[in-house]
Amino acid sequence: MRESGGGGRMARGSARSRGSSTAASVRSSNPRQKVRDCCRKLVAFMCTQVGVGGLVVGYAILGAMGFMSIEGHVERPEIEKVAQKRDACLGDLWRVTTRENVFNKTAWQLGAAKALKEFQDGVVTEVRAGYDGRVQGDSWSFPAALMFSLSVFTMIGYGNMVPRTTWGKIATVVYAVFGIPLYVLYFMNMGKVLAQTFRWLYTKAYECSMEDRRRDSDSEPARIIVPSTACLWVMGAYVATGTVMFAEWENWNYLDSTYFCVTSLCKIGIGDFVPGANILDSRSGHQTKLVINFVYLLLGMGLMAMCYNLMREVVRVKMRELKSDITFCFEDLRLRAVACYRRNNAD
Repeated sequence: MRESGGGGRMARGSARSRGSSTAASVRSSNPRQKVRDCCRKLVAFMCTQVGVGGLVVGYAILGAMGFMSIEGHVERPEIEKVAQKRDACLGDLWRVTTRENVFNKTAWQLGAAKALKEFQDGVVTEVRAGYDGRVQGDSWSFPAALMFSLSVFTMIGYGNMVPRTTWGKIATVVYAVFGIPLYVLYFMNMGKVLAQTFRWLYTKAYECSMEDRRRDSDSEPARIIVPSTACLWVMGAYVATGTVMFAEWENWNYLDSTYFCVTSLCKIGIGDFVPGANILDSRSGHQTKLVINFVYLLLGMGLMAMCYNLMREVVRVKMRELKSDITFCFEDLRLRAVACYRRNNAD
């Protein structure tokens, strides 16, 4: 009987293995199942930290190429108007010079001031219409469009570059609707990875510094929490690096460079200081600077997420300690009240 029972179990096991192998072969031969498996694996990879980071970079590059194709070939009449106003101003100055006596300084200054004032008013009008001193090809170059894409889905919104066509505005709305959730996913995943890495490094450094004390005591080491000051030091060092970098590249003073780094990493994006906007430095590799600025801001957002995760852990620990202290305080007050009540009853 035992042998027959064992043989039955072996037969059932072999039947299951044959059934599973048959199902696996059916799945492998089914093209739809192959596509589904590939899609599942792709989605699972995209939800990892490497996948989300690559997806954000790819989304920014895709947006840059799209905005270049939409806005890059649009005519900008304000450039031609400014050139015409410049020529008109030169003509007015020449007419003033030839009409007035060269020894009549006051009359020449009045005529020249009138011509320059007209030119100034015209340039102000064209600046409000979008003129920024750049030629057609520099306005929507790939690095500039890449920075615009970053400012859209990270919600920084510098405002120095704006779409002027109808399709460009529609594309910006659609790009932001899909890009902001992607950025939030990147913010959460990257913050978790960097927080784990920084926590591991801090723990190793702390254990090395406390190794001698641990030898003297036999107590188990407590859980190490990264203090908020360490996060502030990391962000301070990152902002200081960006301050020096942008001050050297953009000819800003250190206060303006720090101001730009802090407002950008905090996603304020006032837009009065933007890398690559200095038209006097347009021939000294400002396109490369824009790409490096893109990388700096993207990594900075990850560090901000890291500090958020680490500080949240500190706040949780402090809140648990505060809860414990409050509970102990109320318990002590209760015991004192009970003791006082018993003494009064005894009297």
